[in-house]
Amino acid sequence: MKVSVDSDHCRGHGVCVALCPEVFALNDDGYAEVQSPEVPADHASAVLVAVSACPEHAITVS
Repeated sequence: MKVSVDSDHCRGHGVCVALCPEVFALNDDGYAEVQSPEVPADHASAVLVAVSACPEHAITVS
């Protein structure tokens, strides 16, 4: 699974970071970014929860 954050839609709520800090982080500007686009299998379920919990729908998986 690959994950990405659309920087045009992210508003820095940090929900994804709270749910899966192993995959997401806030950058210096306070917006979410993916630390590693290839999601480890043991974090896949947390990433999917983050996708559905993102208030801006800025996270996509493929």
